[in-house]
Amino acid sequence: MQNIPASRDARPPRVAAVYARKSTEQIGVDAEQKSVERQIENAKAFAAALNCTVPDAYVYSDDAISGAETRKLVARQRLLTMLTADRRPVDVLIMRDSSRFSRRDGDEAFTELKHLAERGIEIWFYGDSKRFTYGDFASNVGWSVTMEMNAEYRRQISKFTHEAMVRKATDGHVTGGRVFGYDNVRLGVKHVVRRINEPEAAVVRRIFDLCAGGTGYTRIAKLLNAERAACPRPQLGRPAGWSPTTVRTVLFAERYRGVVVWNRTKKRNAAGVKAPTARPEMEWLRQDHPDLRIVSESAWDAAHTRLRTRRARVTTTPGRPRRSRDIESPYLLSGFGRCAKCGGSFTVLSRNYGKRRAFVYGCLAHAKRGTTVCDNALVKPLDGIDAAVIETLTRTVLRPAVLRELLAGVFDALTPRNVHANVDALRKDLHALDNKIAKLTAAIENGAALAPIVAQLQTRQTERETLLTAIAAADAVGQLDVDRRAVERKLFAKVEHWRALLEKNPRQFLREALDGPVAFTPVGDAYHFKGVTATGTLIEELIGTSYLCGVPNGIYQRVEVPFSGIAA
Repeated sequence: MQNIPASRDARPPRVAAVYARKSTEQIGVDAEQKSVERQIENAKAFAAALNCTVPDAYVYSDDAISGAETRKLVARQRLLTMLTADRRPVDVLIMRDSSRFSRRDGDEAFTELKHLAERGIEIWFYGDSKRFTYGDFASNVGWSVTMEMNAEYRRQISKFTHEAMVRKATDGHVTGGRVFGYDNVRLGVKHVVRRINEPEAAVVRRIFDLCAGGTGYTRIAKLLNAERAACPRPQLGRPAGWSPTTVRTVLFAERYRGVVVWNRTKKRNAAGVKAPTARPEMEWLRQDHPDLRIVSESAWDAAHTRLRTRRARVTTTPGRPRRSRDIESPYLLSGFGRCAKCGGSFTVLSRNYGKRRAFVYGCLAHAKRGTTVCDNALVKPLDGIDAAVIETLTRTVLRPAVLRELLAGVFDALTPRNVHANVDALRKDLHALDNKIAKLTAAIENGAALAPIVAQLQTRQTERETLLTAIAAADAVGQLDVDRRAVERKLFAKVEHWRALLEKNPRQFLREALDGPVAFTPVGDAYHFKGVTATGTLIEELIGTSYLCGVPNGIYQRVEVPFSGIAA
């Protein structure tokens, strides 16, 4: 840090906020100076020179996240929420340099800072003791160029990283995560290679044998799950086990025949945001790796000959054109439901009743993966489920009396009396937590076992950060000056919009009125369902803060409006 301006007056110190960020691409590059902790330390020293104090509640940091991924910068979003409140608690923002705030394209980053400065916020960069300014030719051009250079640095880093990955792929080293059928084995410090995992490889060979013998994706998945065969790691929140999709993925992965294809997709778009897109086939890198072959060429050919025959039969059957998939589902709850027992999709299934084919709602994991993954076999007609969900949402979301009662509770929580009570409770919790941290530190100094104490310290520090965030949110809430009538007017206008959508486009109504999926739990011969409406999120947006004091014991929570019902 350099060129800290000297304080020139004896006025009471102002309150400043600090923001620090470290990107994933900066690992090993000036790590000491670019670490989040060092940035915060230097920013506080700079704030003292500006005659500012920095309370812990107004220190925000994001670690190991690219400056282009603004949606993932959670602390940055909290900072912006606080700075754009009608009565913000700070008027000064300090960062190391403009690249910490954003690495988006220059015009976008400049506009973001300009909007903050227009609200009267002083923005300082301690790296070169510069204050962000705008409104004249030199400032506008200078800062726009600086921020475009920040974006260009991000683009160059992406280019260098891709070149390094090409070298790794060419040398046969791992460039991604784990792949089913293989173990990742580290060679030295920098390189990782794959070695065949025989128990998993046996499952892969079985899939190819079953396919060659005429077994379809769904039957293969159910058979493997019934046998409790090893399976790929599931996505977060999804049930573990084989599905028709994962079976198909294995059958079309050329790696299992000893051919590694790399560079099929591009990870980020031109703006630096994660958005995987397909690359032209001419850019693919194909390499033979006989040491990674799990299935023989004859087994591969047998399975794919059977798949080609099946595709040709489906395509050429007279009077049965291939089914095309529309972007919009004709079924109301398709994509909105979850099975509460396994976390899988609650979707539309078909059943044969003699010569009649009917459509029902049920658990997709049970239908496609079998009872081993999910034992929820209950299916119910579409009409009954649809009507029950819509009727419940109508009572919860579209009734004026319910909305007025909700608003009354929210504004009661925003009264100074309740806000101060919650802040006091939070500060007591923080004091008690600091005492626990001090005792753990003393235990380390007295020679206690290090590993368990460090683990407890990490947990307590996480709890402390959560409390500090809650206190900062409380301070922001306490500064709010909200026009209750205006909020109510906008809320009811939105609800009228939802009411019209329900008549014209029910699925669009669900997209806007739901805050997350609807969970369906089988109870006897009926489904109990529950979810959260978007009314609470809408109220938070209208009031201008992400957190509200909702209960009297000092714990802060989001404004959630749950709904539940029974579909017999």
